[in-house]
Amino acid sequence: MHIKVDIGKTLRSGARAFELSARFESASRRVVIHGPSGAGKSQLLKALAGLMTPDRGHIELAGRRLFDSNAGIDLAPQRRQVAYLFQDYALFPHLNVRQNIGFGLQRGWLNPWSRVDGDTIRYWLQAFELDHVAHQFPHELSGGQRQRVALARALAPQPTALLLDEPFAALDPGLRERMRTELDTLQRKLAIPMILITHDPEDVRAFGDHVLRMEQGRIVDAEELPS
Repeated sequence: MHIKVDIGKTLRSGARAFELSARFESASRRVVIHGPSGAGKSQLLKALAGLMTPDRGHIELAGRRLFDSNAGIDLAPQRRQVAYLFQDYALFPHLNVRQNIGFGLQRGWLNPWSRVDGDTIRYWLQAFELDHVAHQFPHELSGGQRQRVALARALAPQPTALLLDEPFAALDPGLRERMRTELDTLQRKLAIPMILITHDPEDVRAFGDHVLRMEQGRIVDAEELPS
């Protein structure tokens, strides 16, 4: 993966203003952006995913311009070919596991049938060991199972990159360690590039081939770690 980012955005809340001014470039398959809460990490990730539009600048991923204010380019999220994993996983509560995974494989907003099937869905159910809970709903799953469903849904459409927003923050310490190991194994197996944001030093140690530190809306430090 080769990514180039140089964006600016003024975010306002009442009389308060926050300036996001982020610039970095990386050819790593595992980029970690870390920093304290309120540093602008989530806003940067949303800009990459197309969920927030910068005021200025450009974003280029794998040779494709996703955003360029000067050229009038702003690809819709579904055209960016990136998968965004929300911190709370954002599973559809009224859809079972099989339907959640299948949701990203179809056009439009119709819910997949309760017994929706297909080679891709079967593959991800097996890959994440979710076959036995395929007909269960999110509230019936453990925290680790919900994360695996969210990952499967994100990866099913074969995105060019995976964006993760504090993916382990909601898990208890024991499960957090196990899910780090699972994600590490999965990412290496699939060789899918990923950008992960976190405030946890353990995430940095586990995934940070290219580490960027963010403070007050800016990238202030970068470090290349041995693979």
